[in-house]
Amino acid sequence: MVDVSAKPATVREAVARGEVRMRPQTLALIRANKVAKGDVLAVAQVAGVVAAKRADEFIPMAHPLPLTGVDVSFTLNGRARAVGIEARVRTTAQTGVEMEALAAVSAAALAIYDMCKAVDREMTIGRIRLVRKSGGRSGTYRRKGER
Repeated sequence: MVDVSAKPATVREAVARGEVRMRPQTLALIRANKVAKGDVLAVAQVAGVVAAKRADEFIPMAHPLPLTGVDVSFTLNGRARAVGIEARVRTTAQTGVEMEALAAVSAAALAIYDMCKAVDREMTIGRIRLVRKSGGRSGTYRRKGER
């Protein structure tokens, strides 16, 4: 694990995105809140928040961080037949929160799959990526082509 004790604590934020692609019927069930296991997006949101808070427990070289905010949101895209996932994670610390944001998106995607697998085992999880980050010595990063 990298020693960050000499670094100053600064405000840091990371935004990550991903998606779960599925059959149109599955997306319709999610939209109508008719999935037998319950409210898919509510469960996925909680899974994302928990994963962000506990990222250091399953990413071996990640630092435990005092998170000051975790927001996980979803976009239902009928044309793409996908649930888009976005996680925004914030802290004031000596190291960034990129892994926490990526963990939140990943866990939310897995929760969506788990909630819907009985009706659609063909779902695919993908395009998980860091969209932007700010704070720290390296400054701001923004992925080209992302808003």
